[in-house]
Amino acid sequence: MANGTHSTDGLPASARADHWNSVIAQAYFPLDLTFRDAARFEGRLESGTLGDLSLSRLQTESVQYERHRRHISRTTEEQYLITIPRQSPVEFSQSGREVRCDPGGFILERGDEPYRFSYGAANDLCVIKLAKPILAERLRNPDRFCALVFNGREGIGSVFTTMAQQIQHQTVAGTAVDPVAGSVIGRQLVELLALTLDRSSDVETGAASSVREGHRRRAQSVILSNLSNPGLSPEIVADRIGISKRYLHELFAEVNLTVSQFIREQRLHAARDLLHMANPGPLSDIAYRFGFSDQAQFSRLFKAMFGQTPSSYRASRTI
Repeated sequence: MANGTHSTDGLPASARADHWNSVIAQAYFPLDLTFRDAARFEGRLESGTLGDLSLSRLQTESVQYERHRRHISRTTEEQYLITIPRQSPVEFSQSGREVRCDPGGFILERGDEPYRFSYGAANDLCVIKLAKPILAERLRNPDRFCALVFNGREGIGSVFTTMAQQIQHQTVAGTAVDPVAGSVIGRQLVELLALTLDRSSDVETGAASSVREGHRRRAQSVILSNLSNPGLSPEIVADRIGISKRYLHELFAEVNLTVSQFIREQRLHAARDLLHMANPGPLSDIAYRFGFSDQAQFSRLFKAMFGQTPSSYRASRTI
């Protein structure tokens, strides 16, 4: 993001909405904006860079920002936004979590997942933008901290927010910072952010874990209800529960599974349960019933999982 200042001052009413959409896309990433009154909307954005991160001061009237999957499909690099509201509360929703962040707190937003961000009154925001790998070098799985509210009034959180706002004020005010010093200061700010999140993890991530577990259970329920669908895929499961395929894969990775592996294993367990019953029918029918392409594939996978072929297993149950 290039340093500079953007404003709606002097623009005709008919041009304000389009202009501000372009400003936001350039500063952060493409979003859909909804204005309370587009013709009277006023906004000002001042931005600067420090090494690998950018800082901005965003002052606007009430507005809602939405990031959709169509925006993300064109994304080439995963980014985070860290937002510190200073004038009025913000509402944020992402990956099934909905939070309200009052002035004094801050939130972490994923640019590679859909979200909704809004405030109902004029606001003054300090915003940091950085690439996901930068934070991931210092903090395991930063995604788990997204859509949570962190305390910026006390402890290490206060040190982080105070430093961020002081640096932002100097950067956007045009105070010269040479590239070497800027990189050092930027790294220090990221280190403080990582430390703040890590110190807060024991307290803050309990709710996040519950939300993720809820999503995983919903995904598993969809899978168990559709074992007979030969076209069942991660895309279908993600769409049914309203999350992205990437997020779905992350949920299953947390329990050391892939989505496809879980589908396959549940189909095999269901087939084995059927073989316990009297007159379960031909093996070919069982294979097709649970979404396997043919009996040979079914037999091969069944043996790999249970140590014997379906026919041997069925024979052992009738002895």
